Amino acid sequence: MTDLQPNILLIHGHDLGRHLGCYGVDIDTPRIDALADEGALFERHFASAPQCSPSRGALMTGRVPHVNGLMGLAHGSWELHDDEQILPQYLSDVGYETHLFGIQHITQDTDRLGYDHVHSEGNLYPGVSPTVHQANRARNVASVFKSFLVKSAYDAPFFASVGFFECHRVEEKNGRFGFDAGYYRADGPESVRSLPYLPDRRGIRHDLGEMHGMVYAIDDAVGTILNALAAAGIEEETLVIFTTEHGIAFPRAKGSCYDAGIEAALILRYPGVVDAGKRYDDLVSNIDVLPTVLDFVGEDCPVGIDGQSVAGLIADSVSGYDTRERIFAEMTWHDMYNPVRAIRTDRYKYIRSFWHLPMVYLPADVFASESGREIREVDGVPTRQYEELYDLRDAPQEDDDVVHEPRYQEIRRELSRQLYEWMDETDDLLLDGPVPPGDYDDIRSWPHDST
Repeated sequence: MTDLQPNILLIHGHDLGRHLGCYGVDIDTPRIDALADEGALFERHFASAPQCSPSRGALMTGRVPHVNGLMGLAHGSWELHDDEQILPQYLSDVGYETHLFGIQHITQDTDRLGYDHVHSEGNLYPGVSPTVHQANRARNVASVFKSFLVKSAYDAPFFASVGFFECHRVEEKNGRFGFDAGYYRADGPESVRSLPYLPDRRGIRHDLGEMHGMVYAIDDAVGTILNALAAAGIEEETLVIFTTEHGIAFPRAKGSCYDAGIEAALILRYPGVVDAGKRYDDLVSNIDVLPTVLDFVGEDCPVGIDGQSVAGLIADSVSGYDTRERIFAEMTWHDMYNPVRAIRTDRYKYIRSFWHLPMVYLPADVFASESGREIREVDGVPTRQYEELYDLRDAPQEDDDVVHEPRYQEIRRELSRQLYEWMDETDDLLLDGPVPPGDYDDIRSWPHDST
């Protein structure tokens, strides 16, 4: 590793999963694919939660949602614990200038995050008004970052969080993608390959084709940012991290603990340090990003961090790496109460639901979408079981639940034991019963009749 602390550039998309060419999807993403060719790509990187704020909180703290406190959406009155530190604060403590560009979606109080410079405009979390989020379109965020590089002197290393609104669905009433018809270049349904975990229907492919327009916008923005790094002459001294917070906004993906819901892209490029052009199939969680960054800047990981560094896996100059045997995922609150915990190993996925809900939970934007209507109106949604078990070798799409099959009972019991043990060790509130909403104290204070 170099003696100098690298600049850290964290680029993150929204509701993107691994829907990229470099992950084998039939979509043209040349700039992100080139980044993967120049760096390290993680084929089995998973989010700690299949939803925005809790997953982003886990990414930025290195701690799972029920540990850091962000168990629901930031604009739903959920917050990190008061004493919780996030990545830019750790880096600021060791001499970094910290910058926020675009979406963050961890809190409504940006000052809470401790950035030295905030370059965003308008709200910093998704809402229903397209006008509010004009500044956070990928193209606009990339332009602001490019201007920052042109104007800046680099007396100290910088950390920059660059977040795009895309690919979040915009129109709440019908779940459509895109701000206007002319901004994104959608693919037609006839040219889109169907998702492997959903039925092949024209309506779903039409929906997916619209999302492709947002993916292209992300790819273009990444190209603008990487070109700006090169023009500034600092790409050799910058660790670039590209990721997203959970799976795409489709049924059985966003809002679910199936792989399609918790899968997330993760690419790291650090020329001369990270081995270029390699792909890793190790199990990795997004809580591992923070300790990895601290490893690359030469800092010890604080006590109490749930994640572990993967720097020793991808860089010869860093020693020490422990292979993960399992990752955990969770969901508690989104636009409704949906308490689920899950454990995934190399071969198996065990999902434990703590509430009686439909088999496929559809967040509001997915529910209203063309894909959501196809699933709930054409196929129907059966009631969810409290336990699910999938043999990922035989059923990689998690479409064959073997939880009641006799030959899997030992596996079911062992994974259940490990899951409950983890919940107990991490003081998961769910073990004590239903978790109230983030605004529970506000609701209790409302005037009401005693009758």
